[in-house]
Amino acid sequence: MSEVVLEVRGLEAGYERRGRQGFGRERVRAVAGLDLIVRAGRTLGIVGESGCGKSTLARAIVGLRPAFAGSIEFAGHDLAAVPPRRRRRMGRDLQMVFQDPYTSLNPRMTVAAIIAEGWRVHPGIVAREERAAEVDRLLGLVGLRPEHGARRLHELSGGQCQRVSIARALALRPRLIVCDEAVSALDVSVRAQILNLLADLQAELGVAYLFISHDLDVVRHIAHDVAVMYLGTIVERGTAEEVFTAPRHPYTRALLSAAPSVHDRPGTAPEEIVLTGDVPSPAAPPSGCRFRTRCYMAAGVCAEEVPALTVRDGTAHPVACHFADAAGATAPRAEHR
Repeated sequence: MSEVVLEVRGLEAGYERRGRQGFGRERVRAVAGLDLIVRAGRTLGIVGESGCGKSTLARAIVGLRPAFAGSIEFAGHDLAAVPPRRRRRMGRDLQMVFQDPYTSLNPRMTVAAIIAEGWRVHPGIVAREERAAEVDRLLGLVGLRPEHGARRLHELSGGQCQRVSIARALALRPRLIVCDEAVSALDVSVRAQILNLLADLQAELGVAYLFISHDLDVVRHIAHDVAVMYLGTIVERGTAEEVFTAPRHPYTRALLSAAPSVHDRPGTAPEEIVLTGDVPSPAAPPSGCRFRTRCYMAAGVCAEEVPALTVRDGTAHPVACHFADAAGATAPRAEHR
């Protein structure tokens, strides 16, 4: 078993807003008591619908969102408790690739300056006289040519800009890179190139990824381990093979049925499960199981008890559902096409 790079325990994170009737401030917990582990040289994929808290989780881990409670253990330190100045010094080991490179990179800087920017904050990584050569090496590593270093973002394609984002992250030689929908805005062919690039870099450098995406086929392609997220909590967790071939939570089964994979053999795609309603607001989550208001297997116990994320009878991996052992079962509330 490889070394644990990141361990998140009981994390609560989100944002503050004006309280009801306009008085005071209240906290909205977009991430509510979440646990996860990322191991060295492996990729943990986080999947779920829009609004489930995936991006809030990513930003809390890298320090762009406040952590209200819980711990984020990275490199022997609890990042949630580290002072901001010290956390910036630790930033070289934990980098992030955002969804849109045009908003996360400075359009006034050249590509070479963007990649080398982190060395001004962490000057000990690369000697000043070696930086030009290191920029060229990083460009080659992500499939760009040395002459791209003199260009600006408007002179590059979307895929090339995302390669620059990856090169900038790699420049600090991190142990973990958080990828938040890093390929969702790209064309399918370019997306495949970036995913293969990330896999090759992981094999060569041993970097770990926390890969967040709503695209299940992308996660199936790149992730070793998968965590399914709903309304700020993890409802199912396991290896990619376990989650994609033997899903146990009703929400996971609904997600997989709504997005048949190109890997499915003809006639083996699951029957589509149509969930009714929208994701509830994290400001007023349902009692008990947070998924119960949309679940086709919900019963009275679901409103009264919060199901723990644990291995249950008939399951091979942790799942947070009172009826996880009733694989494929339906109830009168089920709605199928």
